Amino acid sequence: MMAGSATLDRSERTAAAPVDQDVLIVGAGISGIGMAVHLQMNCPDRSFALVERRANLGGTWDLFRYPGIRSDSDMHTLGFIFEPWKHEKSIADGPSILAYLNRIVDERHIRDHIRFNRKVVGADWSSAEARWTVTLEDDAGATTTTTARWLYLGSGYYDYDEPYDAHFPGREDFAGQIVHPQFWPKDFDYAGKKVVVIGSGATAVTIVPSMTERGDGKGAAHVTMLQRTPTWYAIRPAKDGIANFLRKILPEKLAYSITRFKNIRLQDIVFRRAREKPEKVADFLTKKLKQALGDKYDPVAFTPPYNPWDQRLCLVPDADFFEAMKAGQASVVTDHIERFDRTGIQLKSGGHLDADIIITATGLKLAVAGKIPVRVDGETVDWSQHFYYKACMFSNVPNFAAVFGYLNASWTLRADLVSEYVCRVLNHMRDTDTTVATPVLEDPSTLVEDDIFDFSSGYIQRALHIMPKSAVDMPWRLSQNYVRDRVDMRTGTIADGILTFGHARKAAASPPAELEAAE
Repeated sequence: MMAGSATLDRSERTAAAPVDQDVLIVGAGISGIGMAVHLQMNCPDRSFALVERRANLGGTWDLFRYPGIRSDSDMHTLGFIFEPWKHEKSIADGPSILAYLNRIVDERHIRDHIRFNRKVVGADWSSAEARWTVTLEDDAGATTTTTARWLYLGSGYYDYDEPYDAHFPGREDFAGQIVHPQFWPKDFDYAGKKVVVIGSGATAVTIVPSMTERGDGKGAAHVTMLQRTPTWYAIRPAKDGIANFLRKILPEKLAYSITRFKNIRLQDIVFRRAREKPEKVADFLTKKLKQALGDKYDPVAFTPPYNPWDQRLCLVPDADFFEAMKAGQASVVTDHIERFDRTGIQLKSGGHLDADIIITATGLKLAVAGKIPVRVDGETVDWSQHFYYKACMFSNVPNFAAVFGYLNASWTLRADLVSEYVCRVLNHMRDTDTTVATPVLEDPSTLVEDDIFDFSSGYIQRALHIMPKSAVDMPWRLSQNYVRDRVDMRTGTIADGILTFGHARKAAASPPAELEAAE
């Protein structure tokens, strides 16, 4: 007997139907590419394919083309655990990150596994066949299906079809251009123009200095960041001096590992300090701001009404945003919008911002499971009624995993852990000759729910009603503690009595009341 590997009575088993691939990965961005590599390394006996709705790989790093797009985390943690980041800058621009992903895909021959221009429009699990049937749509609207034992979503958590619309009144009256960063026009000419960027998050803080004049005549005449609420900023060098030194004296992989460990620990320390002593962290960040801005420092513009890490800290590499302000090329206005008019924005304070171009960096919309209709035995999955399991699977949904990165650390840290964990589950299934893995939750009322999305960020708060649930206790929790997760997901028991292993079954029904241990 194998404890925790519950399965169906032999009389209820049926043979699993054949599949086109063992694992179907949705999305060819960081999460999807990472899973493909982990499968190659840890599950060489499993076949896999990736489907990508766009013509290119890279996900976010190919889709977003606004000026200055860059990582909001250091590349020693946003990079993969298996592939060192080799560039001098640890805060990298979008094209460099995209080149990193393309190199991995080509060196590891993953591109042959990618089907581009294929949008997933439906996913159906059959308990009788122990497989997913996934419906794909090409650019012409033609549909095909493919089957897989496992469905792995690396589609991110943003709605890539439409951004958040703040519904500013008077938009139709504005005589200039209105642009959302998610849909940046190709070869957009803003030279000599007056630009207003609405928003104060990572996107806005990246765009503002990138649109300013750099001596080539292509920059804007002036860029104003219009914010409703100030943001906490973290200033750090774009280059990691310690990382670059270690790369000179140590083997590349060892240097990368040391730097990665250092940065993970620093991230964790800062986050915990912000939770335990928010006033101390606030004082520290404010001191750095005053040093960076000098006489340009304005407490109204740079004193948020919330504590650090109640929202994600906004990274400013080499203080470039503040350098643009000191040079007189950029400014910050804190106010509320009354309406757009023909020449710009009328403010509720009575002021007016003249503009030729308005950039609405007002945030993105979250989407669960890539907005894919997912059905289990014909019943549509309402994700808001399911609990996270091990931060990547979901209660009573078989052979399914998705990546939702950390809110307080780099996305890839979770993506790597989830990939490793799913590979462990797949290998357990191979060793136990099972074809179905389901986190079984018979009575959700036994769990105490917890709001792990306790960030005040607008994009988080607007999406709470569609998000899966999280409990106070593991394993039904989307943890925000990478250090603890790393131990649990790498070394914790796979067959824990909750993750139930079995086979195809004759009756497509809810999990049986009586389970017996697998022999």
